[in-house]
Amino acid sequence: MKAWFITFAEYIKEADHRVYTILDGLSHDEREKERGSYYGSLSGLTLHLLGGTLFFHSLFKGALGEGSPAAKVLDYPAITLPKGKLSEAQWKSLGPFFEAADGATVEFIKALKDEELSSPITLDWYGGNPPSVPLFFMLQQLTAHGIHHRGQISQILDELKVDNDYSGIDVAFLPK
Repeated sequence: MKAWFITFAEYIKEADHRVYTILDGLSHDEREKERGSYYGSLSGLTLHLLGGTLFFHSLFKGALGEGSPAAKVLDYPAITLPKGKLSEAQWKSLGPFFEAADGATVEFIKALKDEELSSPITLDWYGGNPPSVPLFFMLQQLTAHGIHHRGQISQILDELKVDNDYSGIDVAFLPK
């Protein structure tokens, strides 16, 4: 199972890099324009995508505790995301933030012990039933979250007639 999650994390890292690169090629105004999505603009969707990763990381750390070598991987410098419309400089800061967060996801999973994949993560999302879910379930949710929001970005790029085949079948992220 761990090999699957490493592959998913490598996919996330590659897909986020491609998305950011495509969006970085757009004008600032194109990224900030209201697009009718729940998160408004392409920048808003991108911020949410990155913020989701940071949120999942906090859940993973909380489940494992301070003594876990895998949890220590998530002790990278704090990433503070800007709010609202982004300046060009704020946009440029997101590229390194994605690299740090997505790289940490890959290294976190590599450092996990098999038994840690079943560590309970306490949630109140389901009205207390269940009171917790296994870490492996939340790793899957991290993957699904990213696919969902990159799909939204892809739809907007399609409407703009911007080539964006970052979600096609690719082998770049497969283990060597």
